[in-house]
Amino acid sequence: MNDSKIDRINQLARKAKSTGLTEEEKAEQTALRKEYIASVRMNLRTQLDNINIQEEDGSITNLGEKYGNKESH
Repeated sequence: MNDSKIDRINQLARKAKSTGLTEEEKAEQTALRKEYIASVRMNLRTQLDNINIQEEDGSITNLGEKYGNKESH
């Protein structure tokens, strides 16, 4: 998600509070919000996939391999 889309989300949120949105703007806002949430989830999953934890026995466990599916990205 690029900065211009985030700016547009914020513009629509401000307009919704002040004057209200048209049906087209509501649909645009919904689509942008869904895209933003998907982007946040993907970034979080990528971060989690790259976290390694050293267990008490000294072995290294990768959270992506243990809890996720690295190939799904």
